[in-house]
Amino acid sequence: MEAKQFSKTAMGTAFMRAYHATHDHPKIFDDFLAHRLITEVEHRHMEARQIELFQRLDPARAALCPDQASALACWMQTWAPPPIALGRARYAEDILEQAVQQQQVKQYVILGAGMDTFALRRPDLLERLQVFEVDHPATQAHKRRRLLEIGQEPPAQLHFVPVDFSRENLADALRRSAYDPQTPSFFSWLGVTYYLTRAAGFATLRAIAEVAPAGSAVIFDYLDTDAFVPERVAKRVQIMMDNVRRLGEPMITGFDPATLAADLAAIGLSLHEDLGPADIEARFFAGRPDDYHASEHARFAWAVVA
Repeated sequence: MEAKQFSKTAMGTAFMRAYHATHDHPKIFDDFLAHRLITEVEHRHMEARQIELFQRLDPARAALCPDQASALACWMQTWAPPPIALGRARYAEDILEQAVQQQQVKQYVILGAGMDTFALRRPDLLERLQVFEVDHPATQAHKRRRLLEIGQEPPAQLHFVPVDFSRENLADALRRSAYDPQTPSFFSWLGVTYYLTRAAGFATLRAIAEVAPAGSAVIFDYLDTDAFVPERVAKRVQIMMDNVRRLGEPMITGFDPATLAADLAAIGLSLHEDLGPADIEARFFAGRPDDYHASEHARFAWAVVA
């Protein structure tokens, strides 16, 4: 991502969440405010791009759709990014809500927050949480401008922490904010690991272990290493990777599920849960009347500070 340009993938994720909230039933994850953070022009542009992708990458199936609305619905349900984005958000917030209700955490840190709407959607949980949105300065500035444009005042419990990870580490960024390193915390780190080197990814996880007290949790998603092997990668995941590479934000790293527990233990984290595609399908997608299904290669992990 260029230094002064906000993340295109962050906007794409917001679009997927907005589309699902306004078109699909039942909800996998109901981000009923996402559409407000996308302008009409942006929405039309992203909708047109998705239809163009469908027609270019799967012309035979696209030709069976009688209109653009049905083409968009078919594409959103069957390509890889929407179920990944919706499933991981649901997974993270389900666990967060349980932790808050059990009074296990009082700080929620959203790494790579993008256009996340948690602090606006969940005033019930905000009564017991301080929320820290950590993201690239350009992406965060874009979001704050959009909040002003729609007349949405950020709640007092929401703290913006701009950070350029090429110049500053997570621990230093949080220390200059209102974050309290002695307070039990919950970190979500969604849609980011794919774009980092392995060293940078584990450096961030190590920083969480160093800056949060024991018992704090982190939820993150990742692609398994097979996604980066041409003869093993599923077609729709390859399409996703080709698409973001053309956007200038290539996916470059996967983790090995077989070694993840040991890799995390070496940096001060204990792997509590690691859901593979079959687990994700059973938990969030089973029995749906549409074509949303868990994506191949995508996994959701829950680790705890030891």
